[in-house]
Amino acid sequence: MLEILPIAFLVLAVLTVIMAVKRVPQGFEWTVERFGRFRKTLQPGLRFIVPYVDVVSNKVNMKERVLDVPSQEVITRDNAVVRVDGVVFYQVLDPVKSSYNVNNLQRATLNLTMTNIRTVLGSMDLDESLSKRDKINAELLQVVDEATSPWGVKVTRIEIKDIAPPQDLVDAMARQMKAERDKRAEILTSEGVKQSEILRAEGEKQAAILDADGRLEAAKRDAAARETLAKAEANATEMVSQAIASGDIQAVNYFVATKYVDALSTIGSAQNQKVIMLPVEATSLIGSVGGIAEIAKTALAKNET
Repeated sequence: MLEILPIAFLVLAVLTVIMAVKRVPQGFEWTVERFGRFRKTLQPGLRFIVPYVDVVSNKVNMKERVLDVPSQEVITRDNAVVRVDGVVFYQVLDPVKSSYNVNNLQRATLNLTMTNIRTVLGSMDLDESLSKRDKINAELLQVVDEATSPWGVKVTRIEIKDIAPPQDLVDAMARQMKAERDKRAEILTSEGVKQSEILRAEGEKQAAILDADGRLEAAKRDAAARETLAKAEANATEMVSQAIASGDIQAVNYFVATKYVDALSTIGSAQNQKVIMLPVEATSLIGSVGGIAEIAKTALAKNET
């Protein structure tokens, strides 16, 4: 019997050391109770407690965790039924509150999130709920984080993964989008035709303006040519008149000959004239031409002198 006592004391000592020494892993904090009452928390590392008196009540995970929100049906403000699921990221900041202020922290957080998803989406129309994910996430994060604060939990992020309307509603939305695309296509086509007509009208307008400018310039040039020709005729007539006044009969012959030749050219160029009758004496025309030759000789003689 006495031989068993040392062995018993040795076993008791080993058990005492095991119960007194605690190795807390990184990312965890342990709560310690003494006679059923919270006493302290154990930080990561090698820690000691009073054996047989103190006991580890909860091993709290202090790392950020993700919680899947299962799919649920939600009725929007315009009475559309959609299926919604999501994820929640949360982290325990106070191990004491998370251990003693709530029972089953994970389940409580999940139920709170699902309830608020129904609340937030129920206050929106279907179109708004499909197009404003960021707004939904922000409202959910604010509400859930505020509600879980007494539990010593920080909700860092809430994301809606999927919002799925019923199939008949999806088909109706597809038809609506197709009608909108067709409408925009028709509008663009009409705008293109309108712009084309405007450009064509502008082109015709510019062409008409350029044509009018061309005709105006041609008329100005014709007028200038006629004016120059008239001045030349006036100068020629004046010179002939001066020659006649000075008694030079050859100048008269020159003037008559030029007019006679011009008249014959006009008659000969007419397309409807096939036979030309000349009721004049050929000797007169020859004499006039001879007068031109005499004038030329006189002009050359004057130039030589």
